[in-house]
Amino acid sequence: MTEGTGWAVLVLPLALTAFALLALAADAVVEVRVAHARRSVAAAAADPWREVARLLVGQRRTTVAADGVLWRSGVVTVPLAALLAALVLPLGGFAAADPGVGIVWFNAMEILGWAALWTAGWGPNSPLSLIGGYRFVAQGMCYELPHMFALITAATGAGTLRVGGIVDAQAELWFVVWMPVGFVVYLISAAAMAFWGPFDAPLGRDLSGGVVAELSGVDRLVLLTGRWLLVVVAAGMAVPLFLGGGRGPLLPAWLWTLVKTALVLTFLLWSRRRFPTVRMERFTEVSWLVLLPLTILQALIVALVVLV
Repeated sequence: MTEGTGWAVLVLPLALTAFALLALAADAVVEVRVAHARRSVAAAAADPWREVARLLVGQRRTTVAADGVLWRSGVVTVPLAALLAALVLPLGGFAAADPGVGIVWFNAMEILGWAALWTAGWGPNSPLSLIGGYRFVAQGMCYELPHMFALITAATGAGTLRVGGIVDAQAELWFVVWMPVGFVVYLISAAAMAFWGPFDAPLGRDLSGGVVAELSGVDRLVLLTGRWLLVVVAAGMAVPLFLGGGRGPLLPAWLWTLVKTALVLTFLLWSRRRFPTVRMERFTEVSWLVLLPLTILQALIVALVVLV
């Protein structure tokens, strides 16, 4: 896999932001259609741009006895963690970086997002945002172990922690075919990682927005942008891990990567409206009693196949 550093690092944030904006516009159109509102597609697709403009000119909110450094650094780190995780994402046969521990790097940046969202909830000195931050920590404790075993399963099947090596190992058979449990668990944990869809309790309406309850203006825009970037990056990583990377007939590798990423992203957008918000105690039971044993069993089966 070809690596690039200079211009690729500069282009990557722009490309991810553009992909996230397209997904946001598509989500806005679907929301209008589901609500049966009498609005044109163009007007619905323009809603995200209006919201961005509104937040850019909005006043930043302050709270009493807030830890400003912790608060603002947590907000900024959410999109930063998504961008750093995306460094190992391949586009066809090219990636900004393809280190020998790419899977470890991706998971580490996800943990950085954990810390960022918690500090963004702690910093304002507000009970609503603090509870939202702790909800995400509890959510992370639920999904992280199954998520790690899903990543380990793909790495075990390829015999490497390098993302490019995992793509190369799927030359004959995509991992989703013989690692279906790992793929399904990864999709579930990807939604939880981006506090998305049924896992949006950290931003719950019962908390007036939870982590973002005290955020306004540019601060709110930055954190919500980071959330959408996490969704895109999580969807993008499913492609090299389980869907063969850029492999496919007729189309070039980079286009196949985009098509597969769009399909995974479509599923995540669909799940947002298909499933209600999951309560943490219920998710804990399902995760530790169902998902974790299944992923361990899947990892053991893959290890036996590799050894044989």
